[in-house]
Amino acid sequence: MSEQKGPVVVPEGKTRFYLTRQMKPNEKGFVGYETIWETPHKVAEYQTPKRP
Repeated sequence: MSEQKGPVVVPEGKTRFYLTRQMKPNEKGFVGYETIWETPHKVAEYQTPKRP
């Protein structure tokens, strides 16, 4: 059979709203992914309306 080599390095993935990165393998060999979300809109501070 074929020999198993180390984990495959996956390039960083970038989309419109988030970024994914490959994490380092843990002690069990599991390789996870980190997702970093970008806010799709700005949040404005609430201002109370003027009284009539």
